[in-house]
Amino acid sequence: MSGTLFINTSAINTAKVAIEIDGKRFEKIRESKVMKSQTVLPLIEELLKEKHISLKDITGITVITGPGSFTGLRVGVSIANALGFLLQIPVNDDKGLATPTY
Repeated sequence: MSGTLFINTSAINTAKVAIEIDGKRFEKIRESKVMKSQTVLPLIEELLKEKHISLKDITGITVITGPGSFTGLRVGVSIANALGFLLQIPVNDDKGLATPTY
């Protein structure tokens, strides 16, 4: 089983993560007015545990790059880049770049 991880930290009041597995998207949303950096990784971990997959099953990462608050976007991009580097998978290859709809 493999999937794409989506990270959206563009909104001021929420952090969203989603995973797409076999064409189905599952997401988690958490209100987060401050400290998104402390919200996103646990949110990713919860989602992966619920779907019984590990980070090694992620084959790509899409992160929303704007519009949004600079600090929020920076958190999302930093987490996506760190995970992409760690897992040696592409970040924002071409899928979902212009669709911050989730």
